[in-house]
Amino acid sequence: MSLREQLRADMAASMRSGETLRRDTIRMALSALSLVEKEQKHDATDEETLTVLVKAVKTRRESVDAYLAANRPDLAAAEEAEIAILAVYLPEQLTDADVDALVKQAITETGASSAKEMGKVMGWLAPKTKGRVDGKVLSGKVTAALAALG
Repeated sequence: MSLREQLRADMAASMRSGETLRRDTIRMALSALSLVEKEQKHDATDEETLTVLVKAVKTRRESVDAYLAANRPDLAAAEEAEIAILAVYLPEQLTDADVDALVKQAITETGASSAKEMGKVMGWLAPKTKGRVDGKVLSGKVTAALAALG
C-alpha cells in the first residue's frame, strides 16, 4: 500500500470513528498532496508524498514557535497535536548520536574544512536524512562541526 493510499484509508477510518482532529489533519495533507499532483500532472510517488508531509510538519513546528512567542500555548498545543498525527507517516527519526555520526561522515566524505562548505555537506546529508531529522537541528549540528574544524 502506498503512503497516499494509507493516508486515504486512515482518513476514512477517522471519519467512521469520529476523530475530527485526525480526519482534518489527514484531509489537509491529502489536499496539499493533490495540489502537488496537479502541478506535476501525475500521481505522487511515496517520496513526493513524504516531501509534502515533511513540509506540513515543518510548517506546524514554525507555527508552534510563533504561538509560543506570542504567549498562545493553546494554539501551540493544537499544532503539536497535528504534528503527532502526521509524524506517524514519517520514517523513524534519527537519534542525536546517529545525526552526529552522519554529520561526521558527511564532512569526511565531502572533504569540507570550513563553514563556507556547509552547502556541500548539507547536500550530501539531505537524501540520507529526509524526513528523519528536523532541518534546523541538522544545520545546527553541521554548523557546529564545521566551526570546530576551523
